[in-house]
Amino acid sequence: MKWLKRSNTLWKTVLRYGLAELFVPLAKKGWQRRLLAALPQSRDSSAEPLPVRLRLALESLGPVFVKFGQVLSTRPDLIPHDYAVELAKLQDKVPPFDADLSRRQIEKAFGKPIAELYAEFETQPVASASVAQVHKARLHGGERVAVKVLRPDILPVIEQDLALLRFGAGWVERLFADGKRLRPREVVDEFDKYLHDELDLMREAANCSQLGRNFKDSEMLIVPKVFYDYCSRDVLTIEWMDGTPVSDIAALRAQGQDLHRLAEYGVETFFTQVFRDGFFHADMHPGNILVSADNRYIALDFGIVGSLTDYDKRYLAINFLAFFNRDYHRVATAHIESGWVPPETRAEELEAAVRAVCEPVFNKPISEISFGLVLMRLFEVSRRFNVEIQPQLVLLQKTLLNIEGLGRQLEPDLDLWATAKPFLVRWMNEQVGPKAFWRNLKNEAPDWAEMLPALPRKLNALVDEARQKEMRDAYVHLVKIQQRQSLWLAVIAVALVLILLFK
Repeated sequence: MKWLKRSNTLWKTVLRYGLAELFVPLAKKGWQRRLLAALPQSRDSSAEPLPVRLRLALESLGPVFVKFGQVLSTRPDLIPHDYAVELAKLQDKVPPFDADLSRRQIEKAFGKPIAELYAEFETQPVASASVAQVHKARLHGGERVAVKVLRPDILPVIEQDLALLRFGAGWVERLFADGKRLRPREVVDEFDKYLHDELDLMREAANCSQLGRNFKDSEMLIVPKVFYDYCSRDVLTIEWMDGTPVSDIAALRAQGQDLHRLAEYGVETFFTQVFRDGFFHADMHPGNILVSADNRYIALDFGIVGSLTDYDKRYLAINFLAFFNRDYHRVATAHIESGWVPPETRAEELEAAVRAVCEPVFNKPISEISFGLVLMRLFEVSRRFNVEIQPQLVLLQKTLLNIEGLGRQLEPDLDLWATAKPFLVRWMNEQVGPKAFWRNLKNEAPDWAEMLPALPRKLNALVDEARQKEMRDAYVHLVKIQQRQSLWLAVIAVALVLILLFK
């Protein structure tokens, strides 16, 4: 019954905001286009552009659809640029839930009264979002902590809306001409994984710990400590961090903070996470970043992280360096070598497409060139060449846009390329040449030390195996020859008998 009621709400929202217009150009057949165009819509729906109407509709449908829109905003390979820009404005606007529910959720998670767990627990939450809210507290040992609590009974609501999204994705794939290329069911599956990862706060605790180890004693970034004895799937307890929101520029200036250095720290921190560690905080919008009194960033909210393989990192570095050197042929060959473009793709055609999209960027001063937009442009080329965009690169592009926006908010004249290029060049030099060869040799030495003593025996076994295989093959060959000879002898014998009989 609830599912039917929610479906009805979804249908009314489509009509209210005139979203049928969104699907008219995608319809496979003329009668489908005419039917969609004839659907009724409210008088006010046409007053706003379609991307704005889509954003408003998602906001009206609640947290799950808001988050789905946020995920879509990071997929310029699937949706047009103006939609991506508009959906990026989506924000969680959810009132906090009752503090008594928070208490019950915590007590259920640990099987103890909240007074035994925390010496102090502030009932008024300090932050609230669609999936969880945060309370300030103090442990019995005196440590000040932030306690993140999942919304009670959030899972059934999420599963219900995910079922609706899957249902809609199936129809989009069947009915619309571009349905299969857009891969709507895969997009919903990706969103499903992303959302369920956010619902496991133990995963967030582990992400926080990993980032903390990577930036231990860092001069650029502070990561709060995790108190694992007070963590579960539904509750996360981490060190309370005092700081100024990075978006409060006036307060940072009043404190005498070095904004230029902070802007450079943001870029360097991001590239360190990506190229040194292959593990990066993938939700670094201003709401998740504070600035400490000693001019360092403080990271918060570790529900979404990205990870990159060595191959991914090399691919990215090659593309960035080639792009800013205007070596579009290298950009094209890097895409083909990655396997994300069909192997039969002609490098010259892809090079021409990349040049057409990216060359206009260089009409701007280099300090205004956006790394995030570079990736977005490359993703847009993917539509024509059927590039399979990897989820980790989509997260990276989203994070890079956040970091750039943050850096230019702090220091409008920051030359991002001047800050990042030395890092990329240094990293690439470390990946090739004598140093890289020696490092890889040292890394592989334990395996070689284990393998070398047994190598003669293994080679002998291989030789014996090869000989046995050769003998088996020879035996099978002889058997086949004998079978053929026997067959011919039988045929000759039958022929002779027939000749004698009819002679």
